[in-house]
Amino acid sequence: MSDIVDGVRAGGCTRRGLLGRGALATAALAAPAALAAGAPPAGAAPLAHDAARGNRRLVVWRGTDAWRSEATTLRIDRDGIVAEGTQVGFAPMLYKLDYRLDAGDDFITRRLVLTAEGTGWWRHLDLRSDGRGRWTVDAKARGDVRLPDPGGDASTFAGALDCDLGFSPLTNTMPIRRSGLTRREGAEDFLMAWVAVPDLTVVASGQRYEHVRVTDRGSVVRYVDRGLFPGFTAELQLDRTGICQVYPDLAKVVKPKR
Repeated sequence: MSDIVDGVRAGGCTRRGLLGRGALATAALAAPAALAAGAPPAGAAPLAHDAARGNRRLVVWRGTDAWRSEATTLRIDRDGIVAEGTQVGFAPMLYKLDYRLDAGDDFITRRLVLTAEGTGWWRHLDLRSDGRGRWTVDAKARGDVRLPDPGGDASTFAGALDCDLGFSPLTNTMPIRRSGLTRREGAEDFLMAWVAVPDLTVVASGQRYEHVRVTDRGSVVRYVDRGLFPGFTAELQLDRTGICQVYPDLAKVVKPKR
């Protein structure tokens, strides 16, 4: 387990590693047309909940700590969230990540399917849960790249009800909405199946969410890392549905100019 965590910190996605590099984006990022399409990963099996039903929203974030963009088409209601999206970034190397998320039943992750690729390499991860904390991990890789191996030991995050996708503000939604912390005072601790990007390594991550305040546009909830990167905190600005609009030093929503 320690070897996996060390590899994530050294070669994969870290919360603090990129923040410490000071690579601040100097211009707003326009999402490429391919991102807006929100295409599912190649070969991905249909998810349990059809994102085509109900109201669909397109949300686009740009990185504020480094050049990065993410676009997701999602459906969110009182029962849960399903989403398809694409993330593109340059750190620790140029990559494109496609994902499909099914957390349509009480905001509990049932499945996360990801495909990451770059020049000369490709990785695929199918992460599934029975909704009660038992997970299965199916990982594949091709090509020669200096990244930790994809996948991980599901027993290390047994009991987790949520996934957490590296660099993505999207997956903070599930624990916050399920716990009701957008509207009520208090705090809760969670165990997450955290997926590093772009290597798709999966490790356990202890996290805490604390209600800060209600705003006229939604709410503010504080994220506290209690696992991989202890000491990291961020006050997440959320809209009324619980979708993150501003994740300090990581990402913010891109909105059309009037």
